[in-house]
Amino acid sequence: MYTLKRYKSMKNLKLIMAILFMGIATGISGQEKSIDLFTIPLSSPGNEGLLEVEQVRGSITVNAYEGKEVIVKVSVDEDEVKTTKTKAGLKRIGGSGLNISAEEKNNIVQIENEAWNKKTDFDIKVPANFSLKLSTVNEGDIYVKGVTGSLEISNVNGHITLDNVSGSVTTNTTNGEVKVSFDRIANQDNMAFSSFNGDVEVTFPSSLKANIKAKSEMGDVYTDFNMVVSDNKPQVDTSKSSGKYKVKIEQWVRGTINGGGPEMLFKTFNGDILIKSR
Repeated sequence: MYTLKRYKSMKNLKLIMAILFMGIATGISGQEKSIDLFTIPLSSPGNEGLLEVEQVRGSITVNAYEGKEVIVKVSVDEDEVKTTKTKAGLKRIGGSGLNISAEEKNNIVQIENEAWNKKTDFDIKVPANFSLKLSTVNEGDIYVKGVTGSLEISNVNGHITLDNVSGSVTTNTTNGEVKVSFDRIANQDNMAFSSFNGDVEVTFPSSLKANIKAKSEMGDVYTDFNMVVSDNKPQVDTSKSSGKYKVKIEQWVRGTINGGGPEMLFKTFNGDILIKSR
């Protein structure tokens, strides 16, 4: 399993390709231009890997496939490319291009998009046994399908959808829904699913063994599991610092499924929580 600490310690990665500008379109659909960026070979094909993508504007889609490389495509908004502008009596004939780089070492692939003013939608294929760390901020959703590794997914103004996954999951979004569907549970790790403004819906295999901790400030918690619910007592935290005494009271729904197991945390402020079985 790859952890955040492990890949943050990776330095001096081998730069395999940097795209400063790409003008070759493989297909045009509506107002978007689709661009084949690159295919990234892995140091150890067939072994577990990790993909990290961070960007400011746009969606990220990752699908598992049967190949042994990481394939990266992007779509850019044609309206942003073609918009006619003038400045000081001069006509605009071009603008900033893409600025995307990819690095790979020991099956760890890092993709960085520095074109912060351009909406860029990534479409990436990875081998199924990959872990993912994905984040975006504006004008985009994150969608993942079929991977079996650990997932750390973050969004600010968009939805998170994980379909048919199997590894441990940590998700967080501010303005959007979280929807996760597990094909199976491949490990016994704790997991967390949270949103500030949106529903949190997670579907597990009926054989799930877990300790549940859930809270919604402005919504409700639902499940079709036969969950043994603990006494719903407020949790009181006290602390002393700088001569001050602080008390914090939080009320969570707690319970166990199939005798208990790793902790599954569900949290939203404005939305419902749905814990479903399949």
